[in-house]
Amino acid sequence: MESTTAGASERGGVRALGEATVCAAFQATAEDNADRVAIRTKGDEFTMTWGEYAERVRRIAAGLAALGLARGDTIAIMLTNRPEFHLADAAAMHLGATPFSVYNTYSAEEIDYLVGDAENRIVVTEQAFLDKILATRQKTNAIEHVIVVDGDPPDGCVSLDEVAGRGEEDFDFDAAWKAVEPDDVLTLIYTSGTTGPPKGVQITHDNMVAAAQSFDEMIQFPDGARVVSYLPMAHIAERACSHYLPILLGFTATTCPDAREVIGYLPEVRPGWFFSVPRIWEKAKAALEAGIEAEQDADRKQATKWAIDVGLRKVRAEQSGEGVSDELRAEYEKADSMVLSKIRAQVGLDEAHSVNVGAAPTPPEVIEFFHAIGIPLGELWGMSETCGAGTCNRPENVKIGTVGPPAPGVEVTLAEDGEVLVRGRVIMKGYRNQPDKTKETIDDDGWLHTGDIGELDDDGYLKIVDRKKELIINAAGKNMSPANIESKVKTASPLVGQAVAIGDRRAYVTALITLDPDAAPGFAKQHGIEDDTPAALAQEQAVIDEVQKAIDRANEDLARVEQVKKFKILEEEWQPGGDELTPTMKLKRKPIGEKYGEEIEALYA
Repeated sequence: MESTTAGASERGGVRALGEATVCAAFQATAEDNADRVAIRTKGDEFTMTWGEYAERVRRIAAGLAALGLARGDTIAIMLTNRPEFHLADAAAMHLGATPFSVYNTYSAEEIDYLVGDAENRIVVTEQAFLDKILATRQKTNAIEHVIVVDGDPPDGCVSLDEVAGRGEEDFDFDAAWKAVEPDDVLTLIYTSGTTGPPKGVQITHDNMVAAAQSFDEMIQFPDGARVVSYLPMAHIAERACSHYLPILLGFTATTCPDAREVIGYLPEVRPGWFFSVPRIWEKAKAALEAGIEAEQDADRKQATKWAIDVGLRKVRAEQSGEGVSDELRAEYEKADSMVLSKIRAQVGLDEAHSVNVGAAPTPPEVIEFFHAIGIPLGELWGMSETCGAGTCNRPENVKIGTVGPPAPGVEVTLAEDGEVLVRGRVIMKGYRNQPDKTKETIDDDGWLHTGDIGELDDDGYLKIVDRKKELIINAAGKNMSPANIESKVKTASPLVGQAVAIGDRRAYVTALITLDPDAAPGFAKQHGIEDDTPAALAQEQAVIDEVQKAIDRANEDLARVEQVKKFKILEEEWQPGGDELTPTMKLKRKPIGEKYGEEIEALYA
């Protein structure tokens, strides 16, 4: 087996990073940064300092204790990205309880499953999701208390303010959080279930402290860094980025309740660190390129294209290893001063110390584009089972096409079949109520079997090939990565929203295509198409021709056996959390294959 690893240590001066539990870290951060803003909303409509945060958490914890929440209990939180999430989660954590988040897109049946598995008696929610929670309460009789954070709670429910006022004056809050042990379960992260019912990943306090130490050693976050909270809190990436890391490092988090609006938040927040899934970066690239094409001033348009071209030449020289010539470096400095620095300021990432992308494969062309404009986007790789830690490209040494070397404190190796194995303090305690699944996943030597197929280069950088169970093996026995094919197709045209490569045990590769809901209306208007619904556009020859051009461009970069021979544009839009996509926009391949069986068979007729 090939193997590589890195060591971890906490940064001097950040007291919270040396604490044994996230509760103790919270108390240290609040004490050391009492007057710093901890949580805010856009435009400062709401702000809360760390000192105010700590006091509010103390009161809510006392109220939750009065409702019967105690160490080892679970509590569900179904909220958008809003300040109340942080308050409820942190308060429960200080009691030694295990708060977990529910994806906002989950149906009542999916919520029933989580409540049954987690055995929680309390749910914190908002009016938008109240009907689902009350339906689960009526069906299962397991939920005793429903806490509503907005509006007037209906009969049988209470408000968060009421809970905060119910705590007994003599409740010993300090004794409660000091009783929490490093091996206690901090949270449950329910995997989004691409292959079956969600599994409850048990993350301990020690797991998350180790992850925070690792992240900070890699990135060396500036003091008082700013982050935006906008992805689902049920996902490990958001939970770590905007909830736990601020607790351990004293960040200021701005909450954004609608992920589709996050790009508009960046110029105001000017985050010190920004993480996103690939689709956000793909859309940002497409928007910037569309803006350049729409520029009316010919000189400005030409200057922008020149500057980006200079940036691309510099990036490609660096990535090839040939080095940047003095002439090119001077030209880039001129381009940066005149144009590129202004683009970064326009986007709102001119103060970003580090920017990362993960959770799904990212087209190299997208990463290269942002490097060209001076934003050193680095791909990383991790799992819920590893607190999101694993490998990461460092800001100063990004190798495009890889997910970077191992994070500090994380050991990575490859099994004989190429499966990526990971070991370290960040590895979960196990799956809740599923000891057999835990034993299948973590071997006797402590290696977590990730299910991803990877390659390690001579510098120890990891490249993820695909999921072990998702590789396409065609009729001739050739192994192919569907994710690689799909990535090429999606980046070939902004009109393509989702692409699914089909070809397992088939003679050739085909694809199911959905149209991008943001790009489609503009395309329709540009081509004089009145009806811009997905069903109508799928039949339009101009749309079919544009998708065909995208397929042709993608095929130029694919091996002959991987090339898409036929495609079908579907007459619908796929929503996160629907039949085809998980809440984090990963493809549900088996359900897609079953739902669109007729369309797939027609492509092979």
